[in-house]
Parts: sequence; C-alpha cells; structure tokens
Amino acid sequence: MLDILFSHSYYYPLDQKQWKNKTPYPPLGTIYAAALMRQNGFNVDLFDTNLRDNPYDIEKEISEKKPKYLVLYDDGFNYLTKMCLTTMRQAAFEMIRIGKSHGCIVIINSSDATDHYTKYLFNGADYIIQGEGEATLLELVKSIQLDQSTNNIKGIVYAKDEGEETITNPKRQVLKDLDELPLPAWDLVDINAYKNIWNSGGKEFTLNLATTRGCPFKCNWCAKPIYGNRYNSHSPEYIVKHIQFLQKHYNVYRFWMCDDIFGLKPGWVQDFNRELKKTNTSLRYYIQSRVDLLLKEDTIDALAESGLQEVWVGAESGSQSILDAMDKGTTVEQIYTATKLLKDKNVRVAFFIQFGYLGETKDDISKTIKMIKELLPDDLGVSVSYPLPGTKFYDKVKDDLQLKANWTDSDDLAMMFSGTYNSKYYKKLHRYVHKEYRKSQGIQFIKKIVKSPNKLSSKALKRITYLVYYFPSAFLDFQILKRMEHLNE
Repeated sequence: MLDILFSHSYYYPLDQKQWKNKTPYPPLGTIYAAALMRQNGFNVDLFDTNLRDNPYDIEKEISEKKPKYLVLYDDGFNYLTKMCLTTMRQAAFEMIRIGKSHGCIVIINSSDATDHYTKYLFNGADYIIQGEGEATLLELVKSIQLDQSTNNIKGIVYAKDEGEETITNPKRQVLKDLDELPLPAWDLVDINAYKNIWNSGGKEFTLNLATTRGCPFKCNWCAKPIYGNRYNSHSPEYIVKHIQFLQKHYNVYRFWMCDDIFGLKPGWVQDFNRELKKTNTSLRYYIQSRVDLLLKEDTIDALAESGLQEVWVGAESGSQSILDAMDKGTTVEQIYTATKLLKDKNVRVAFFIQFGYLGETKDDISKTIKMIKELLPDDLGVSVSYPLPGTKFYDKVKDDLQLKANWTDSDDLAMMFSGTYNSKYYKKLHRYVHKEYRKSQGIQFIKKIVKSPNKLSSKALKRITYLVYYFPSAFLDFQILKRMEHLNE
C-alpha cells in the first residue's frame, strides 16, 4: 500500500494556448514536496497530470496503488497555476471526488485553494495547506499517522462539525534556509515524455529550476499566494549541484530559472558565475527579472558570462503614469537602457506587456506600442490586467467581479472589471500590437540586409515575406480600433 500519491491540477492539453507551445515543464514544486516526504520515510509516488487531458485517469492509479493520502500539490513556481484557471479548478474537484470515493485523506496545496479554500472543502478536501507547503505537509501527515490532533498545526484550513464550521489556523513561518530541502524527486517524472513533446516542436529540451522563493516587490496587481511577499535564496553551491545532477542523469543543458525575480540577492549572480567556473559547469538558461535590478553594478556582464540566453522583463507599459499606478517601481528609461545593454551582450530580451490597467488612456496605449516598435524585443507576451485575490488591484475592482472572477484558460484575456475599453477592444488590440511588432521586425530585417546582403537568413526572409500580410492586416485592425474607441466615448 502506498503512503502518499502526489498529484497536481494543471493539465497542459486543457489549456490549448500552452499546449500548442510544446514547452511543458515538470511540476517542480510537487516533486520538492515528494522528496521531503520520502526523505522522512514515507512511500511516495507521482501522478503527473501535466501531459494528460482529463482528471479521470487517476482513478486507475488510486485503485491499483491504494494510497492512504492523495496530495494535490500544485507547482507554485509555475505562473500558470497562479492564474487560478477555472478549467483546472474543475479538474481538481473531480480528482478530490475520486480520491474520497476510494477512502483517501485528501490534502490540497495550491494558489487557487489558498484563495478559494471554502470551494475545495465543499467539494470534499480534508485539509487545505496555505502558502509554502512542505513543512506543513510533513507535520500534518505525521500527526494523522500518530492519531494526534491537527488543531494546532500552522498553515492549514479544515472543516469541522460535518462542514458547519471552517477553521483557518495561523500562518506558518516561511522556510529561510532553502538548502535544507533535498533535491526534487526527479525520478518520479517521466522525463522522456517531456523530451518527446519538446522535440516534436523542434525546440531544445529545457528543464525548470528555482533558485529562490518569493518576491519582495509590491506591484499591486501581482498575487503571491504560495511564497508571499518575501525573498529567500538557495546558495549558488546548491543550485550548481542541482544543475550537475540534471546534466548527469538526464543530459539536459538548457534551463528555465523559474524564479519570480532571478538574482535579487546582492552579489548572488556574481557568486553563481564564479561557482560555475570553479566547478567547470556550463549551461544555457533564461530568466525573469526587473530592469532596475539588471542595471545594478556588473549584473548583466555576470549573467552573460554565466550562460544567460534570454531574459523576460516585466516591462508592462511604455507609460510612466501606468507604471506608477501599478506601484511597479521601475521607469520607462530603465526599460530602454536595460534592453540596449542586454542586446549589446547578445542576450535576447522579451517583454511582458499589460494593457487595460485602471485609468489607462489611448495615449498610454500609444506610448506602449511606440516602445515595443522602438526597442523590438526578441519576444513578446501581451495580456490584459487580471485581478487576483490578495492584491490591492483586486480590492480596487472587486465590486465589478460579478459573473466572472477567473479566466477559463490562459488565452481567455477577458476584462473582468470596468476598464477604459471592453474585452472586444482589448482582444483586437492584442492582435494589432502583435502585427505592429512583426511589421517592425520585418522592416528591421530589410535594413540589415541592405547593409549586409550576404547575411540573408531563412528567418529574415520569412519575416520579410510576412510583411505582405501584416501591413494591410494591421491597417485594418487600426481602423477597427478607432471605431471602437469612438463608440466608447
């Protein structure tokens, strides 16, 4: 009999936008928890839902292995789980139902369950773990095993008196020394299944690593339900050891450092670079960061030396007034400076852009489009402002959230509050911005070819050819947007 069957509730095939990318990542947070429980003597296994298209397959697994505990432990390092998509919520409810029908004690740790614990308890979960979950899970399971009271365990929510009362215990103090954790239980993951999907998309296989937990910045739209508004780091030595382990066992040399903000701790990036050189470890990786942090001291130099290929920055807007309204703490000037310096080091730069924030005007939108066309990031992610519980932004707009408070999937892009324009406008704007971006890329390639005709590549030729489509299509979208703006006046 199995002690604990770990699973989670994110299904890439149920989120078509992400599934089409063919770049799935294993559930890192889940296998961290599994490794800790195994280290403490529990027999564990993993039912990985990432590559599956329905929650019903778990029933066969539970029937065969008969776990005492079903633990749905979402990957808190994956931004997709923070979005609390309703498709994944419904899948989690079905997994809870199946687990309970087989007599499992069901324990949940996820962003959505933290925000909406009453829904999960109503659907049969026995315990909700709020926030960082490993230590809480270990104490909870040990207490149940010894038939001890769980009433005073910090970090849990549960129902008593047959569901008549919900008990929310005090929060648990966060783990400060992350190096205390064992390496994740990678052996529970079918790595070859992930490799095959990456290969089918023609992309180099990449695994996900986390060097930190949390983020101390206070962007007022950003939710941090698992790791909170703080910041703790693994040592560079731990991370290099982790990289070496993955290279040796799985022959992987490219990594997604999935920290909210990579390298915030002063001197960490420089120490990481030195440790890589000291151990003769080489890799290629990409990160998320902030433009103000990138501009500190020799950070960009150290990142480039250590193998950084690409950095995604939360540019958000080309309007300083919007950045200030978001409490972003960065400037448009810093976006321009950091982008140029990174490109000088041959590091790809990608932008997260957000439209629809409260108070945004047509002029703010124009400034953002202008910034994109001038800086020409190597990649672009465009979304609309999305209010999540626990944020100041959510508190500002919660009265508008009547019929819909969460997106169905990551391509939903619905406006869920009364912004300057409606959802149809922003969906059209989303398409228009991408077309303007591709137009500008094509024009840039033409200029490069005029200067150096012998450097014509298939990629450049493709971008230039696409101009035949993007010029008239973008013009048509622009005219439609103008009519939409007029109707909104």
